[in-house]
Amino acid sequence: MYVLVINAGSSSLKYQLLNMKDESVLAKGLCERIGIDGRLVHETEKGKHSADTAMPDHAAAMAIVIDSLLDANHGVIKSKDEIKAIGHRVVHGGEAFAASVKITDEVEAAIEAVSDLAPLHNPPNLTGIRACKKHMPGVPQVAVFDTAFHQTMPEKAYLYAIDYALYEKHKIRRYGFHGTSHKYVSERAAALLNRPASGLKLVTCHLGNGVSLCAVDGGISVDTSMGMTPLEGLAMGTRCGDIDPAVVQFIMEKECISAQQAGDLLNKKSGVLGISGVSSDFRDLSSAANDGNPRASAAMDVFAYRVAGYIGRYAACMNGLDAIIFTAGIGENDCGIRDKVCAYLSWFGVELDPAKNAKRGEALDISTPGAKVRVLVVPTNEELVIARDTKTVLSL
Repeated sequence: MYVLVINAGSSSLKYQLLNMKDESVLAKGLCERIGIDGRLVHETEKGKHSADTAMPDHAAAMAIVIDSLLDANHGVIKSKDEIKAIGHRVVHGGEAFAASVKITDEVEAAIEAVSDLAPLHNPPNLTGIRACKKHMPGVPQVAVFDTAFHQTMPEKAYLYAIDYALYEKHKIRRYGFHGTSHKYVSERAAALLNRPASGLKLVTCHLGNGVSLCAVDGGISVDTSMGMTPLEGLAMGTRCGDIDPAVVQFIMEKECISAQQAGDLLNKKSGVLGISGVSSDFRDLSSAANDGNPRASAAMDVFAYRVAGYIGRYAACMNGLDAIIFTAGIGENDCGIRDKVCAYLSWFGVELDPAKNAKRGEALDISTPGAKVRVLVVPTNEELVIARDTKTVLSL
């Protein structure tokens, strides 16, 4: 039984086709520069195929995806009827969705209704849903929400200390993101530790260009670093993370810029890019720091310091900690950042094995044998979570 997973962005569309009998990936790819000129990268066990091709909109990109899956040379299916379901990543579900759901007209309208909470993400997600509806009418679709895993957070974790009427009227509260990743790696960590998730206190660290941490107590999210939007929390690639709210008004007045321009500054020109002036890519930062660039070094120090601070905070909030899990691009691959973060945490039993920490690309415990708090590296697999949820929701 084949499930197609779609992750639609503003000018991109990522996809994977999975065989859910054994959860193997038959094909994966990326349509990018949608609405500009268009480029496809399509990969199967036969190899990688790339092509520049016109993609005026997401519907056109979806047609190209289907054609690629059917292609005689690099395709993997003979008919699109072999695709029995489609699972979509949807960034924001607001308070309406605490779990993945089959997409109906009512669900589609509810996703659109909370688009003002994620204006950069939900509209493209909806575009992907509608493109699939156009090209594969009748194929059931499921929405898997980034925010759903965090709907178990207690009120004390999700409420902002503002006029409660604003929460009631506009649903201004903390929601959290990267839920599929936090869910997957916490479950995988429990398996690696050979312990039931219900008895574990974990901090999962999704460190990529976007960064979020999650306190997972007994298998459920009890707190997370991102808020109403993905801007809150840690310093990220281009996002500022936590700052004094008065800074926004101060910048607007001093720089004579609009709210939209201030938002762009904090979302796209801040974070480690803003501090370093070099790059949002940690490989570039590491190289620049090694060459003696003080701002690149400062950016990496700020990043590690804040990650460690959130881990300590969550250990306190859960009244204990069994393991820390690093995942996503930086978390899985940057042993230097892992070392910087864990150096702050030796006081409560974190101790890395340098040889294990140097490894990459595999799930493993990188702690010393006697460490009281385990540290694991677990490659994330958000597409698999989406495919699994799609199968479960549709009872396939």
